[in-house]
Amino acid sequence: MLAAIGVDSMEGLLRDIPGSLRIPRLELTNGLSEFETIAQVTSLAARNRVFADRLTFRGGGVYRRFIPAAVAAVTSKPEFYTAYTPYQPEASQGTLQAIYEFQTLIAELTALDVANASLYDGATAVAEAAMMASVHNGRKEVLVAGYVHPEYVDVLRAFGEGRGIKVRKGSEPNAKTAALIFQQPDFLGLLVDAPDLVRRAHDAGALAIACVDPISLALLAPPGQYRADIAVGEGQQLGLTPSYGGPHVGFMACRKELVRRLPGRLIGTSHDVQGRRGFVLTLTAREQHIRREKATSNICTNHSLCALAASVYMTYMGAAGMRHVAEVSFKRAHALAERLAALPGWEPVFPERQFLSEFPMRVPKAAAVNRKLARKGILGGLDVGRWHRELKGVLTFTCTEVNDPGAIDELVEAVSS
Repeated sequence: MLAAIGVDSMEGLLRDIPGSLRIPRLELTNGLSEFETIAQVTSLAARNRVFADRLTFRGGGVYRRFIPAAVAAVTSKPEFYTAYTPYQPEASQGTLQAIYEFQTLIAELTALDVANASLYDGATAVAEAAMMASVHNGRKEVLVAGYVHPEYVDVLRAFGEGRGIKVRKGSEPNAKTAALIFQQPDFLGLLVDAPDLVRRAHDAGALAIACVDPISLALLAPPGQYRADIAVGEGQQLGLTPSYGGPHVGFMACRKELVRRLPGRLIGTSHDVQGRRGFVLTLTAREQHIRREKATSNICTNHSLCALAASVYMTYMGAAGMRHVAEVSFKRAHALAERLAALPGWEPVFPERQFLSEFPMRVPKAAAVNRKLARKGILGGLDVGRWHRELKGVLTFTCTEVNDPGAIDELVEAVSS
């Protein structure tokens, strides 16, 4: 196989991966028994630094939240616990119904007409939505407004490069713009004027794509209410652990007029000859295994198990429970922001803008502050200056329902001492 692709060694096959990320070999003695190997690997794993949930104040797209035991109780059932993606029409009714429930919940959460069976994560959901817009109106430019998660933008650019779609930053779409993409709240945790951005997109004949935080929708207006065409986002907060960044679950919902451009699986209902309700894969003629190069997407799939976890979480919590989670996060984040802003040299960034549970703070010697917090067992804010020069020395802090008042006191005391 190496010869067929013109590579003379495994090292040559991996040359595109930066050397700093490669491990030439595991530091394990040859000839260890299974027992000895497990003992050594366990010793290596013990060197990892693990921060308690309540002492984690870093977000940036992945968050620590309380996960009810009901989530694991359902997702660990053998009938569901598989990474396999249900492509076949004869997939079990239980699997199809679980996906259908996820679609229904996402459609209700976003106030849009239809949702698909999920995607890999928030980043690919954004990119897939942009490709969907380009296929729909034939335009070859996508506009990214404000502070959208930089990793999402990187994935968007990678998708766009293969499709010949230009990605640029700005909030003034024109006749070449396929879609205007914005994040609510944005990467810094700040709220944007979503209705105004949607209006600008529509005035230019472009689609409006809202990348939304699912927990925030318990308090904020849903995308369908301010007439966004497509809503996407990362569903990790809906019953999934951070898991070193994945696997997580992306979601996508849209207006019914766009349903035939919607990528990925789509589950619908039907009835048999005896009138019994059943669940089926529907509108499959638009998918890659039938339309091939004419399909909106040729790589998207759904994360059924992760989507199931999200469905269990949303069903268990209910609208009132999710609103309570959002309100507690809001109150604690604002309490923390007020106390941090009172510290000498600490300054809120964009103080005129509102936020929910995440906020940016300009911090003297930010890197040193985070190292100091880490020594005390606290995971501090995310350094966003690594992506944006104008935000050098800015950390974003996050509070969720797991950050109890005592944890907030510990953080403030640690940075004050």
